[in-house]
Amino acid sequence: MRAALMTREYPPNVYGGAGVHVEYLSRELAKKIEVEVHCWGNQNSDEGNLHVRGDQPWEKLAEGETQKFTTALEAMSLNLAQVKSLSDIDIVHTHTWYVSMAGFLAKKLHGVPFVLTTHSLEPLRAWKAEQLGSGYAMSSWMEQTAMLDADAIIAVSNGTKADILRAYPDVDPERIHVIYNGIDLAQYQKTTDTSALPSFGVNLSQPYILFVGRITRQKGVTHLVDAIRYLPQDTQVVLCAGAPDTPEIAAEMKQKVEEARAHNPNIVWIDKMVTKQEAIELYSNCAVFCCPSVYEPFGIINLEAMACQAPVVASATGGILEVVVDGATGYLVPFEQDPITSFPTNPDKFARDLAAKLSDLLTDTAKARQFGQTGRKRVEEHFSWTAIADQTIDLYRSLIVSRRT
Repeated sequence: MRAALMTREYPPNVYGGAGVHVEYLSRELAKKIEVEVHCWGNQNSDEGNLHVRGDQPWEKLAEGETQKFTTALEAMSLNLAQVKSLSDIDIVHTHTWYVSMAGFLAKKLHGVPFVLTTHSLEPLRAWKAEQLGSGYAMSSWMEQTAMLDADAIIAVSNGTKADILRAYPDVDPERIHVIYNGIDLAQYQKTTDTSALPSFGVNLSQPYILFVGRITRQKGVTHLVDAIRYLPQDTQVVLCAGAPDTPEIAAEMKQKVEEARAHNPNIVWIDKMVTKQEAIELYSNCAVFCCPSVYEPFGIINLEAMACQAPVVASATGGILEVVVDGATGYLVPFEQDPITSFPTNPDKFARDLAAKLSDLLTDTAKARQFGQTGRKRVEEHFSWTAIADQTIDLYRSLIVSRRT
């Protein structure tokens, strides 16, 4: 069996959870089947059963004045390049709307089954119009077209399956399969190494709250910044936050951090993408990890933190509810959401509630330690990549057999 995985992100160009997912899934799949990965970049490698090919958008799209909608046009041109470079494949599997049309076209041109993993849904991310401009209409069309045509849809959580049926009621529920995200348990584990932290400005003599993620409306980092004024005085907060979606949200984040520093100068902002080992150090040595996402189909960062035995305080939304166990591996913080944007209808209350749970774990170190140990055990029992790859291959086989009979 030879599977083609379509993705925008692949190492070294990974900035989000979908890229992490494809990196580890492709590696695990390649232990049992032939895998070719088609991504956005200059990658070109062959290692055993894993073949990686990078493609570039149509270069003429980058000429002249760049518009917000250019990203959507680049994605479409990339999809065409990816389909053109396909080898003799048995099945195609796409990840995110950026490459969804590659799967749609591969099904038509190569006569193979089409699997689509949804890591998020465009109708539930209205704020993407801020990033894509009028291209948001195009990204939504690309996703919808592929979603309705895919032979199987993989939802990364039961919450995501419910979201798919809500956003796309014409999708047959029988075509949706829940297969969780995973974690490399050998790589992500607690370390006592702190060698990278002083270079970031982290005070090792003081406990710290940690955030890791992109600066985007979805990840809710500004709600954590708003919560700082409600934390115990001079609490150290480490914001590992980069890759802003737009200049506007980057400016908003900068302003909020400056205002928060007026109340608490102990804010460390790491405004770049850190290496995996640096992230593991940050997770392993934090007092508590915070995930304030307003929309999260799964939330791999919570798995990473739990694998490193960090207690987690996270928003009670989406797939997070299936990862973090309230009162056992951390705390879930509920909030009322706007039905269109998913933003908190009362952001100040959300910030206060986040601060209350964070403060609880800062002061009760024994509970925090127990949460961290339980979190590691939960990750080991439920989220190994080996099991997830096996489930994915089983789905591939069933679709291939069905098409041939």
